[in-house]
Amino acid sequence: MSNYESKLIKCTLPSEGVLQVTLARPPVNAYNSELSAELQRHFEQASSDPDVRCVVLTSDLDKGFTAGLDLFATNLLPEADDPARAALALRQHIIFLQQAVSSIQNCDKPVVAAVHGICFGAGVDLFSACDVRLCAEGTVFSIKEVDIGLAADIGSLQRLPRVIGNASLLYELALTARNFGPPEAEKLGLVSRVVSGGKKGVQEAAMELAKVIASKSPIATLSTKHLLNYSREHTVEEGLRYTQAWCAMVQASDVPASFQAFTQKKPATYAPLPGPAKL
Repeated sequence: MSNYESKLIKCTLPSEGVLQVTLARPPVNAYNSELSAELQRHFEQASSDPDVRCVVLTSDLDKGFTAGLDLFATNLLPEADDPARAALALRQHIIFLQQAVSSIQNCDKPVVAAVHGICFGAGVDLFSACDVRLCAEGTVFSIKEVDIGLAADIGSLQRLPRVIGNASLLYELALTARNFGPPEAEKLGLVSRVVSGGKKGVQEAAMELAKVIASKSPIATLSTKHLLNYSREHTVEEGLRYTQAWCAMVQASDVPASFQAFTQKKPATYAPLPGPAKL
């Protein structure tokens, strides 16, 4: 676990194949550049870690997941000699923040989010980049950016239209920044499940789900996530053609191992995925 050591994020392997990535920046996990950099580093590491088959993203704080962007720690208007150079500096900063959020979606391993309490602004960006999203009863969400004079710029407005089935309600929430809870989150399709028991309950539910995913063939889960992500951004025909190229994965030893486990009614054993390339 030495590769996952950091200041603002706690990482543990509570179960075989499951990495728990826990935001830990009191008092409210305000999202700043340092937290963003650590998050990206951990997800890029998890993506190529042969010991990791599923990731759970959660918060260490009782108050909630995150209050959103730390306006006191992030330079929203960088100093420069002229407006063009200031715009370029701001663009680089936004790219940096966007890439950290995208590292969740781009991670080869499935990511399960477990949120409770407050999930504002950048928290919704992070949440929407996860593959499976659970929330606790009483969770309060907000696409908060318009309240500080901004359009959400690190992922929410790009990912939410692809994962949410009610466009009218999404526009209402994004344009008003009003708070909404688990009933509307379920109605939107933002969460697959609302869990009782607060922080502990939702984290336990996410961990149980992650254990199930981690027990499956790592080739199968990696391929499934990859093809789902590709198909979400392309037509059905493009997705089918891409799958034709990807189908070389059926040659994995995981396939006969899965068949054998099924017929013998016992858990399968799978070889780990390759680790990071050594240069």
